[in-house]
Amino acid sequence: MEITIRRAVKSDCTRLLELIQELADYENAPNEVTVSLQHFEESGFGTKPVWWAFCACTKVDGKEVIQGFALYYIRYSTWKGQAMYLEDIIVTEAMRGKKLGKLLLDRLIEEAKEKKYPRIVWQVLEWNEPAINFYKKYNAAFDPEWINCSIYV
Repeated sequence: MEITIRRAVKSDCTRLLELIQELADYENAPNEVTVSLQHFEESGFGTKPVWWAFCACTKVDGKEVIQGFALYYIRYSTWKGQAMYLEDIIVTEAMRGKKLGKLLLDRLIEEAKEKKYPRIVWQVLEWNEPAINFYKKYNAAFDPEWINCSIYV
């Protein structure tokens, strides 16, 4: 099976949102995805994009199919400067275990090096053992000291 990794384009957004919903279902939060297609497209491909993504694609009956993606944005630390923030790596359930996640994370590492971001940071749910074990293969550091916070306005 041939897998290609490429930058996401605006026409991918519908498929990316399908995969985001698949992730929400996997995380037992099926009603939490509230972003509209229009907002998602504008945020990634409008005049001031705030996120970027890479897609993992295969050929199915001669057509390219997005089987996974990694979406990131730039975060700033007053102590450390810029970092790539990995919002999500999503691989469709049928394609898990076929190295798509590795190819996506490897591509993000390349991108971080090209853009001179010294760090990639992200979060993982404490119960998501498959993801935790995947990140351990990269010698990721897990920080138990921080508590996630949000304010909805």
